[in-house]
Amino acid sequence: MANDQQRLLYLFELPQEDIQKPRGGGSVLFKFENDETPPSVATRVGVSPSVNLPVPERNDATLQALGTAPSIPKGSAFSFFLASHRRAAKDLCDFFMKTSGAEDLRQVTARVHGKVNETLFIYAISFVILRRKELRSVRLPTMVEVFPSRFVPQEALAKAQLEINRMDPNQTEPVIIDHGLEFSGTYLKPEHRLSYWREDYGINVHHWHWHLIYPPAMGFDRDRKGELFYYMHQQIIARYDIERLCLGLPRVEKLDNWRIPIEDGYFPKLTISNSGRQWGSRQDNTLPKDLRRRDLGEFVDITDMEIWRSRLLDAIHQGFMIDRNGDKVRIRDDVTSGKRGIEILSEALEADAELSVNFPYYGDLHNRGHDILAFSHDPDNAHKEEMGVVGDLGTSLRDPVFFRLHKLVDDLFQEYKETQQPYTESELFLPGVRIEQAGVVRGNEADVLLTGWNKREFEASRGLDFNGKSVILRPTHLDHKPFEYHMQINNDLREAKEVTVRIFLAPKLNGQEKEMDFIEQRILWSEMDKFTVNLKPGKNHVARSSKESSITNLEELTFKDLENSGPGSTSEQVAFNFCGCGWPQHMLLPRGRPEGMAFQLFFMLTDYAKDKVSNPGGVRRCANGVSFCGMQDAKYPDARPMGFPFDRPPAPLLQGLPVSTTADYARLGNAFIHDITIRFLGEKLN
Repeated sequence: MANDQQRLLYLFELPQEDIQKPRGGGSVLFKFENDETPPSVATRVGVSPSVNLPVPERNDATLQALGTAPSIPKGSAFSFFLASHRRAAKDLCDFFMKTSGAEDLRQVTARVHGKVNETLFIYAISFVILRRKELRSVRLPTMVEVFPSRFVPQEALAKAQLEINRMDPNQTEPVIIDHGLEFSGTYLKPEHRLSYWREDYGINVHHWHWHLIYPPAMGFDRDRKGELFYYMHQQIIARYDIERLCLGLPRVEKLDNWRIPIEDGYFPKLTISNSGRQWGSRQDNTLPKDLRRRDLGEFVDITDMEIWRSRLLDAIHQGFMIDRNGDKVRIRDDVTSGKRGIEILSEALEADAELSVNFPYYGDLHNRGHDILAFSHDPDNAHKEEMGVVGDLGTSLRDPVFFRLHKLVDDLFQEYKETQQPYTESELFLPGVRIEQAGVVRGNEADVLLTGWNKREFEASRGLDFNGKSVILRPTHLDHKPFEYHMQINNDLREAKEVTVRIFLAPKLNGQEKEMDFIEQRILWSEMDKFTVNLKPGKNHVARSSKESSITNLEELTFKDLENSGPGSTSEQVAFNFCGCGWPQHMLLPRGRPEGMAFQLFFMLTDYAKDKVSNPGGVRRCANGVSFCGMQDAKYPDARPMGFPFDRPPAPLLQGLPVSTTADYARLGNAFIHDITIRFLGEKLN
């Protein structure tokens, strides 16, 4: 138990149970100095702890030292969108950040465990582990195992508990919870057909992890943080719209009128913790109202939302914002120094009160939007109801209204992007290199990709106590057969040329089954991969596995994975946590259709000499997730705007001819567009 991973891992297990209850299947015990551990806590069925983790007295771990952190009740929901909860999180994170090394952090956090809200505790310890250089070898267990009640309905958990209560005490086989595709409702409502996507464990873990790395108002400003907020969420909306088209549903409509009812309700069927507290439910046709939660100290009016949006639109079209001194701050992306305009706009829109150019004036549209929607069922606490799932980082994507809110947010960003000058031919063209052919191969078949249902197993009993018995959660999720990109590239130059390969995917047809023009398709292009390759003079064959994608995360790591990982100092382990922020690999492809659905792949080569960013030597580079999550302690490794070349409207002319579809970009030798088919096999995938 000498390595940092083992010192800290068990702080994540059973977050709602007493810290002195054995962990690690009953083999690990936090042994408190001068504390008499209650026998009922220190034992588990059939197992005696073999490893003691000593926890000495700590005079510094007092309630008074935690600031506002204890103000959030235990067993209740924690929301980073609420200003009062962000203050509590900052106080606890600041306190944990004062520790020195894994052992000091373990002792302090063990003493604090049980004194603060459980979700806040996990957030704060994760926050510190991700930011302390000496803890880079420590990896975080999947949130599915830490908080299983956020991924599987309470009914299934209760059924597993009942089965355990009836079983033979000597039985060692685990209880299995098969979590199928019905989720939170029947298909009588069209939105429920997408439950498998919104409620996917990987997508929700990604959203939690991303906001853990890029939080507002926490005193950390990473390189291009604001632009990443825009781009990562824009890509989520694009992928959700694509999934809707796969099912014959219309694209998401933005939530731009707060004075009419929200048509679709949401009933999560989940509990916040093992205290039994339920997430709030929203009825169909619920009218958003002014937020008046005195219990949280949170107040915001619908009028505020309308005013903030109007002011942001004014700034976008005027080309500048007004700072707190009344001075103009230009917002445009073609800058040679300072922040890009998308950064300035994003920091005012998300909003980060510390980084916003004028927080009192431009407000807090994004966070307050989440707040109003999360409490729309009980805006004044008259019924003492908990918030809805859209208020929590790890559950918000489950609710269809999340996508309507973020469509509103993205609409503002797109309004800004459309004010920027289109890329010129010289900015798009890379002379001397030509893509002769490009496509995808799966096995021995070209240009046909397969998706369907798969299963993954997690130990629910690591997050919830089932009388010391093992319970396995086995959710069904969308997945795909691995594939490879293949490109034939000619380098007509006399010397080698290093290039960036950019690959995007979009549906070929719109909801009316007509081929899309550039404008309609532009914000549907989903980044699939981005990597560098050195082209030798002459012909080059480039192959790239789908598993190497620059947007995706490695598989979720379970407690068992981490227990078996050994001492842990390899480059893969050091790199993991930050890269752990990434789109789930199993959701890389959209669903497609059983009969096959037409998609297009867009390939583009750009000059790496112009793309590269100067970073200090020795900075760790993560192969996975970098497009959505950047790099730890370093600049974002691509100088071009995120989403290039689709982040702006097209130039009117290219090589003297009009641009009407994306295929017109393929007139350039360094660009190529290719039709493929995605077939959905359902249960037949494996």
